[in-house]
Amino acid sequence: MRKLPPLRALQVFEAAARQSHFSRAAAELCITQSAVSHQVKQLEEHYGERLFKREGRHLRLTSKGELLYKELERIFNELSDLSMHISGDSNDQLRLAVYSSFAIKWLIPRLSDFRRQHPQIKIRLDMIAADPELSDNVADMFITGQSGQLGYHHHLLHKERLIAVISPSLLSFELSAQQILASQPLLTVDEGPLGLDWNRWFVANNQQLPATQQQHIFSHVLMAIEAAIAGQGVALASDFMVLADIEKGLLVELDLPDMLTGFEFFFSCKQRRLKEPAIGAFVSWLATQ
Repeated sequence: MRKLPPLRALQVFEAAARQSHFSRAAAELCITQSAVSHQVKQLEEHYGERLFKREGRHLRLTSKGELLYKELERIFNELSDLSMHISGDSNDQLRLAVYSSFAIKWLIPRLSDFRRQHPQIKIRLDMIAADPELSDNVADMFITGQSGQLGYHHHLLHKERLIAVISPSLLSFELSAQQILASQPLLTVDEGPLGLDWNRWFVANNQQLPATQQQHIFSHVLMAIEAAIAGQGVALASDFMVLADIEKGLLVELDLPDMLTGFEFFFSCKQRRLKEPAIGAFVSWLATQ
């Protein structure tokens, strides 16, 4: 005969651990906060171990609580998968967390092809500015700079490479690419801790940035690209971001050295979820792109 802990208490504990908050767990389970506290206390008495500790206003798992939560997360996920398999249900509503620049310039123009192939699968795009926590609470799938998290499938999509682009209206066939660069304002992106992108380009190529060269500063590369299309100067942009603009004739790549930034884009999702039909379909489609 199996010796099981109180199963309702396990469910409540898992929600509280996942939410890191008793009141949010109570709202999820449609019970009171005191009921959450009671169930957690019952589980702690069952094991004779503290599962949570408070650090100021924050709730933290103890080492035993962390161990229990990780195993419960796995077990509950497997139960959910089993339930969906038996009932024939499938999760066709997927959330994808993705950088805005990658989404706007690469993913969104291609999504119509995925929707044509899989009209039953709905993709919700959640734009991010920085790498979020890889968790089902955040999204089902991610396109970020993160890799290596245990339990996750990671697929390298692209190694970022910056190229110099300019409007064809500013080209002069009498001038070399280097002369064109020297004659035009630099559409420079301030990348925060990394500094100004054109400054880094000159350093990487052992060139001196002329003190008299005009620079227009932007906080985001998408604005610099639009300024380049408008004929305001020369921009540095990820090759994948300006591919369509080059193909349309809106921009031209100058014959100048490119620059690898060291940043890599990864697609990520939980390893166990690759067998879900909707996620599997998206992963297969992404591989063809």
